[in-house]
Amino acid sequence: MRRRLPVLILATLGAAAFLLTPVAAEELTIERIFAAPDLSGNRPRRVKISPDGKRVTFLRGKPSDPDRLDLWEYNVEAGETRLLVDSDRLVDRAVELSDEEKARRERQRIGGLSGIVEYSWSPRGDALLFPLGGDVYLYDLGKPPARAVRRITGTAEFETDARFSPGGNQVSFVREQDLYIHDLGAGRERRLTSDGGGVISNGMAEFIAQEEMRRFTGYWWSPDERRIAFTRVDESPVPIADRFEIQAESIDVYHQRYPWAGSPNAEIRLLVIDLETGKITEMDLGGDQDIYLYRVAWFPDSRHLAVSRQPRDLQSLDLIRYDVRRGKPRLLLRETSDTWIELQDILVFLESRPEFLWSSDRDGYQHLYLYGRDGNLIRQVTDGEWVVLSGSRRKSVIRVDEKARRVFFTATRESPLEVHLYSQSLDTRTPDEVTRITRRTGVHRITMEGGAGIYVDVYSNPGQPPQVSVHDLAGEHLAWLEENALEPGHPYHPFAGKHILPEFGTITASDGQKLYYRLLKPAGFDPSRRYPVVIYVYGGPQGQDIQKSWGGRFAMWLQFLARRGYAVFTIDNRGTGFRGRAFDAPVYMRLGHVEVLDQLAGVKFLKQQSWVDPERIGLFGWSYGGYMSLMMLLQSPGTFAAGVAGAPVTDWRLYDTYYTERFLGRPDANPEGYENSSVFPFIGNLEDHLLVIHGMADDNVLFTNSTKLFKALQDAGKQFEVMVYPGAKHSLVGVEKTGPHSLEAATRFLDRNLKP
Repeated sequence: MRRRLPVLILATLGAAAFLLTPVAAEELTIERIFAAPDLSGNRPRRVKISPDGKRVTFLRGKPSDPDRLDLWEYNVEAGETRLLVDSDRLVDRAVELSDEEKARRERQRIGGLSGIVEYSWSPRGDALLFPLGGDVYLYDLGKPPARAVRRITGTAEFETDARFSPGGNQVSFVREQDLYIHDLGAGRERRLTSDGGGVISNGMAEFIAQEEMRRFTGYWWSPDERRIAFTRVDESPVPIADRFEIQAESIDVYHQRYPWAGSPNAEIRLLVIDLETGKITEMDLGGDQDIYLYRVAWFPDSRHLAVSRQPRDLQSLDLIRYDVRRGKPRLLLRETSDTWIELQDILVFLESRPEFLWSSDRDGYQHLYLYGRDGNLIRQVTDGEWVVLSGSRRKSVIRVDEKARRVFFTATRESPLEVHLYSQSLDTRTPDEVTRITRRTGVHRITMEGGAGIYVDVYSNPGQPPQVSVHDLAGEHLAWLEENALEPGHPYHPFAGKHILPEFGTITASDGQKLYYRLLKPAGFDPSRRYPVVIYVYGGPQGQDIQKSWGGRFAMWLQFLARRGYAVFTIDNRGTGFRGRAFDAPVYMRLGHVEVLDQLAGVKFLKQQSWVDPERIGLFGWSYGGYMSLMMLLQSPGTFAAGVAGAPVTDWRLYDTYYTERFLGRPDANPEGYENSSVFPFIGNLEDHLLVIHGMADDNVLFTNSTKLFKALQDAGKQFEVMVYPGAKHSLVGVEKTGPHSLEAATRFLDRNLKP
């Protein structure tokens, strides 16, 4: 799932140059937000650097359809950009995705995209691999463009999770829940497993791994190409939920195995197959089978595996080394917590020395540590009251220059609202002193791969849509991949004259911690007037909203509301992550309590502003934000004039094991916490206008959450409004088919109840 008297500190960003020159601005509409071309301009996705550093590749939407992606490259030396693969030339747009692929994309939050949605480089940098229309294709850079594309598979079944072997000689993929490899030289295919099907899958990430751990694979090549480690998942213990996907003219019944909180999880085995002999060896995951397998990686020697494993209570994380010839484990290190362990994705083995990098928040903030391969700590590499970005929700960039003994990473050292690239010596004696590389205020998303002496920076701030540039390792600008300047011809330029820059500030939580907020004042703001306010809320764990970045379609909708005469306010309550353990811990064992208190502190701040109409404050939230909208309306009746709850969780017993139990424990061990964290004890408090929006085929926050809410409100005699979407999934508000209608419905509801 994928905020005493407040202290006010305003930090308004300087206006971008385009705002200083008056221009006749067009009116922004919801329809235009979703139309082509994308208002944010050309936004390269999945940026990668070739192994030799000579090319930068990326996915880009078509001018006529920003959600249908093609494969492009930028030649660093020539300074030229060209289209490599036009997805429409290879596959008909009407090709129907398999149910498995639809689910996988929904977990990756790319359900609204089509065309080429993922790809990978060959280790030699001479080819690219990509899936399209259910088959696997290879683009050979050594051939003329007209003959460069080669189809690897051509079956009626869908192939997923395709990638090169470490030497680039073979391609692996999953088909019909079994693992296959294809020898590129011989052109021969080989099936490695044969029992996949039904409740058994090989080489695939299970639902929990995809949805909550952001692990989208279930197999890993050894560096020497001799072995593949893979998971065998048995879902038979997982309870079956009859999920009804209500379409426009039919009802599809899915007997989905959904791991409700407190129920059994899938059983996972970790196996290693020797590709020469076919022998399969099982890794001993321990006597307790009720575990989560987070990450798997090979040691450089190709004889040992490193496995991150968590017990069901999620209060520890073990890093274990396995001898793959015997399957025997050795514990290297263990992280523990009194609440829960937040997952981290940093595990980097050095080649020149028997060392590895690891990250941990054991001192209260996520930082880097250098270990010997025997599991003994060598030194702490970074330190301070800020976090190195790492985890299932927000990845760091980690690259080690072993010759220079330096590590590169992204972190929040300047401010929780900014992300920058830094470097640090692996041999440092001053871990609190790091070198900042990126320079401009805002958020930098960095791509740094292989041994290339460059990085790609996707940069934005609230007045600048994403810009993509190439830099050397000292931070010097080398070239624009996409300058995306807000000048005539840019899709947003006609609307830029009325662009409203946000104000950022802080208020103080009850425990003294700072809560950051973002405020968009209404167009033509007049402090002598009184304005309605829309509070946009998410508020969930690891759900930071407040950053000095551009944002996407949702941010454009908030702009639309501000231009419509609303003030738009958002606050990151405690628990929203990336601020350290003390900031997250207050939500433990009861959700929807501390978060609501912090949001109400934001309301108190708003009501102290002379220009805010205290009788016209409304709410909008989606997913956890939808849950928060309900909890704020129900726990503080009369405070808000109206609230929109999109795809809300209403009872945490209806959500999955890993996410829910991380914060609430098991239902049988914390029944009071589950009861008080649901909306149902507060149903009788509803006084304000409520609109509930939900997709009727949502397989993440199941539609049952809303139908249970509807019944409880009806039984209590409470009136409310509903907008449901046949066939729509959890991400319906962000996709072209349903996004405009759902946001238009929300806008009309807010207008009816908040405007004079």
